[in-house]
Amino acid sequence: MKQCISTFLSLVAILGLICSVACVGAPLPAKPTTPQSPPSQEMPPEQAEPELEKLPTFPLTVVDDLGRTVKISRLPQRIISLAPSNTEIIYALGLEDRLVGTTDYCDYPEAAKYKPRVAGYVNPDLEKVVSQQPDLIIAEAIHENTVLPALEKLGLTVIIMSASSLDVVLDDIKLIGEITGKSKAATKLVDDLTNRIQAVTTKTAGLPPEQRPRVLYAVWYDPIWTMGSETFIDDLIWKAGGANIFSKDFEKSHVVSLESIIAKNPQVIIVSGMGTTGDLIYNNIMKEARLRGVDAMRDSRVYKISDANFIERPGPRVIDGLEEVAKFIHPEIFGMPE
Repeated sequence: MKQCISTFLSLVAILGLICSVACVGAPLPAKPTTPQSPPSQEMPPEQAEPELEKLPTFPLTVVDDLGRTVKISRLPQRIISLAPSNTEIIYALGLEDRLVGTTDYCDYPEAAKYKPRVAGYVNPDLEKVVSQQPDLIIAEAIHENTVLPALEKLGLTVIIMSASSLDVVLDDIKLIGEITGKSKAATKLVDDLTNRIQAVTTKTAGLPPEQRPRVLYAVWYDPIWTMGSETFIDDLIWKAGGANIFSKDFEKSHVVSLESIIAKNPQVIIVSGMGTTGDLIYNNIMKEARLRGVDAMRDSRVYKISDANFIERPGPRVIDGLEEVAKFIHPEIFGMPE
């Protein structure tokens, strides 16, 4: 169990997803079962409509989320994604035909399951990566210290995504669009997502502190892992009209004690349902007798996110997570959650 818990760091790096939110705290979700044949048609709802693009001039020099200056020699035609959030962005920009390698956890949209798997989450199979002859690899901050040097030693071009806020998620979409010659598609997608964010924040931005419920987001339960500052989940909670109770205590993710949770007395608890855990985290939080006195428990304001990937993957669907969390925190403004 401890070994499984330690590997969860890579997923929530949200998941710092996303961003990576660097997090050790729970088992990775089970690998999705790959069906025998791909679906006849598949297009995620976020798919940007194709437009005529003006290709950038190559070589192109960009700066990734780690502040690395990366030279892109030519328009990428063979792309490997080392994180599910990156894969979702690639599909949303209509780049799936160029995607030649993914991780075992890239399961959205459905068609992503049929792409060649070249990695788990933390450790890609370098032999498989090289065999795909990629001209661009999109990785996450979790890969910085071990995987990145190995890939660069092989002469491969790598950019790193590390979203610490929703704004950085949007910037990452634009960066991938710029590199791949999909700037117009990326701009359209970002504009649509920005409008949805603003539909929430116009109703929450002016809330005084006393009208921002104290929120705990529980990633895991034994021990309880949660998010601090410098994570897009912390930013999402704020934009949804809440106040993350641990935002001022630490950065990224961290184990927290029951005593510290009780002392901060959350008014809303939102629980992950990541991977195959189903209601496991929720049920364990709910039956924890020592938490029964906090406001969220007494007022029956403990919620499980309908899809943990909405809030733990820094891709286009994170705005679905924002909209759902806003309903949890402020049903009087956004309506009751379904």
